[in-house]
Amino acid sequence: MSQTTLSIRMDDDLKRDFDSVCNELGLSMTTAVTMLAKKMTREKRVPFDVSVDPFYSKANIARLKRSVAQMESTGGTVHEVEEYDKIVD
Repeated sequence: MSQTTLSIRMDDDLKRDFDSVCNELGLSMTTAVTMLAKKMTREKRVPFDVSVDPFYSKANIARLKRSVAQMESTGGTVHEVEEYDKIVD
């Protein structure tokens, strides 16, 4: 079977993280992308859910920025999850 080269562009950090995960799984990035292509070709679909996380909506990010600004301007205290659990219990 003849082979061809596929060239893709992605963020440096994403490539590094993708390569790391592939290595942990014992795969090369080429093998992982080939697996994706074979699965998509066989099933004629994207083999995972594709959706938008509402956490990253413009409205929520704006709200988070306002909350951080308010906390910083009033000298608020940041609590880690473990600290919050102690307060709530």
